[in-house]
This record gives sequence, structure tokens and C-alpha cells, in this order.
Amino acid sequence: MVEASSRPANADIPVVILCGGQGTRLREETEYRPKPMVEIGGKPILWHIMKTYGHYGFRRFVLCLGYKGYVIKQYFLRYREHLADFTLDMASGDTRFHDDRGREDWLVTCAETGPDSFTGTRLQRVGQYLDAPTFCFTYGDGVADIDLDALLDYHFAAGTVATVTGVHPSSRFGEISVAGGKALEFNEKPTVKEGVVSGGFFVFQREMLDYLDGSLNQHLEHDPLRHVARDGELSVYVHEGFWHSMDTYRDYLHLNGLWERGEADWKVW
Repeated sequence: MVEASSRPANADIPVVILCGGQGTRLREETEYRPKPMVEIGGKPILWHIMKTYGHYGFRRFVLCLGYKGYVIKQYFLRYREHLADFTLDMASGDTRFHDDRGREDWLVTCAETGPDSFTGTRLQRVGQYLDAPTFCFTYGDGVADIDLDALLDYHFAAGTVATVTGVHPSSRFGEISVAGGKALEFNEKPTVKEGVVSGGFFVFQREMLDYLDGSLNQHLEHDPLRHVARDGELSVYVHEGFWHSMDTYRDYLHLNGLWERGEADWKVW
């Protein structure tokens, strides 16, 4: 049982982000980069996710790398150089930055977790970097306007080992409101209000690692979370706001369109 009074500061809670997927349904964008590096508005979707957490005071990130992980490493190693003005002393190699562009209050751990590892295996392989009793965990391909403080409050009030964020999925089909044989309204991708699906944005106690067996082909979403649920240790925080994952090229176009029109609801920073 987790005591609500034991909630740590957000800045002390590690945030684990899965960054190893190949994004095979986004082949137009992922042939030369991992899926979390596919861009929305000129910035990787991974950056958007980290900015959301950063807005709520989280600063410790553990990135689980896999497919083309070196692209993510290079991005963060050169992050400030790409944004700020600087003077380079070619003789000494010293660099002096002239402004604060690209300065983020983040600690970023890039961890190689295997090119073909599944989600549970990736999580277990970064266990050495999780030095706090509570940590957050999410996927590197979904954005939301989620209130992360409310999520943490809910988790500690529930007192369970794990909390998953439930979201209402969007239908793949157009929804038509009908009366008298005529359409009253047509929604291209309506939000399904009945039931929820996992939207990522988990909160775990360190005991979650005890549910993992370390095998190469262990999906976190299969036996581990099923066992946690059967033990009565999985809470569900229902997020009623914006949530969208980037699974297909159509999703890529949709999210970029929202950004370009100034309708990116997930931009809370």
C-alpha cells in the first residue's frame, strides 16, 4: 500500500519513455530514424512528450533505445548546438554559448535496451537507473493534454503498485447522427465515449519490476500488467481530454495539421 503522504517531488521522479520501436506503419518517416524522432512542427514527438512532463516539473528522463538509437543519442548530444548561437575556439575546442536557447533543466539517460526487445524487457533493462520508489512510464509516440499532477495525486490516493491512464479512443470510421433517414451530423474521427483503452502515461511503484521476468520477448502489456490487475494493484486514471498516438502516416498528417493551425491541445508548456 502506497501512502499518499509519501509522494515525492515531481523533479525526483524518473520518467521512462519507450523509444525503441521501428514504426513499420510509418515507413515513410521511420526508414532513417526511430519512431519517437518523427517530427510534429519540426520537433520530434519525443520532444513534445518530454516538454509535457517538463511543464509539470519532471526533469529526469530515461530513454529506452532500440532501433536506430544512435539518432536519439546524437539529437541530445547536439541539442543546444542546434538551437543557440555559439563561438567555437578551433584551437582549444572550447565552445561558448551566447544565449539560453536549447537550455533545458533535464537529466537525460540514453539506455540501449536491445534492437528487438519487447516493452517489458526494455523496462527491466533500465531498472538500474530507477533509484526512486516511484517512476513514470510512457510510450514515445503519444501526446496528450494530461494533467500529470492530477495523475500522480490519483495514483497515491489509490495506493496501488500501478496506475494506467485510460483514454477514449477515436473511431476509425465516420460517425453519422441520423434522424428521419437524414444525417444530422457527420464526424470523421469521433471519440468513442463508451469504454477506455490504455493511453500510456503510467505511474509505477518500484515493485512493478518484480512482475517482470527479464525474457527477451516479454510484453509489459501481457502477463505483467495482467498479474498486477489480478492482484488488485492496477488503478485506472481516466483522462477525458486530448490524446492521440502517431501510428500511421495519416496520424502524422493529422498531428502536424493541428500544430500548424495552432490547435495542438497537448501544447501545455
